Amino acid sequence: MSDKTFDVNGRIALVTGGGTGVGKAVSRDLSAAGWRVIITGRREAVLEKTAAELSSETGNEVSWIAADVGDPKSVEALFNQLEERFSRLDLLVNNAGISNSPVPLEEITYAEWSAVVAANLSGVFLCTQGAFRLMKAQSPQGGRIVNNGSISATTPRPFSAPYTATKHAVAGLTKSSALDGRPFNIACGQIDIGNAASEMTAKMSGGVPQANGELMSEPTIDPGHIAQAVVYMASLPLDANVLTMTVMATAMPFVGRG
Repeated sequence: MSDKTFDVNGRIALVTGGGTGVGKAVSRDLSAAGWRVIITGRREAVLEKTAAELSSETGNEVSWIAADVGDPKSVEALFNQLEERFSRLDLLVNNAGISNSPVPLEEITYAEWSAVVAANLSGVFLCTQGAFRLMKAQSPQGGRIVNNGSISATTPRPFSAPYTATKHAVAGLTKSSALDGRPFNIACGQIDIGNAASEMTAKMSGGVPQANGELMSEPTIDPGHIAQAVVYMASLPLDANVLTMTVMATAMPFVGRG
């Protein structure tokens, strides 16, 4: 067993979509583990409330910066503030994302397609760019990026073309980022999540379309399990990386789907 350790105390972590759901759970556990956490999202009131709540729960200050990850100017402003206030970035968790309406492919509007691509793919790309620039320039050089991939990064649900396309693309971006970051001590990995309880999965109790045309209620898991997995990935020294990990509800209809 390696005797190398990674001291996370005081290290800076940015979590996109950190105000609710999985992002909030990840931010809570990172803060409890000693990370200096900054959450970002579009809704200032939600961010402010969550940051205060997590700071009280963990005993470590959680900060927030409002930003729209799908807007290049907003992301540029986010990373400018991050560098000005905290000087460096050690961990980026690209968690923000949205789903599309579960309708036949030909009924999806271009506006909805564009919104999903902006949030789920362009947002990951823009934030990864910002992280790369900062992680390359800082001393000591390097850092870690963890992308929220979803099981749809490999296997689609019915009526999910925009969401599935973006998550497949995130898988490619994860690998490219891991490769391009290698010379600069930047590690990049992906966690594929299956049915973590959140606003996005709340509808599952009422039935989710299946490949055979039926509607079926699907089990979910506590987002805390996802948070623990991310904390593990983030705890590794930068010479080790979890490239991909799947954490899912055991009984969900994923293995054998189709």
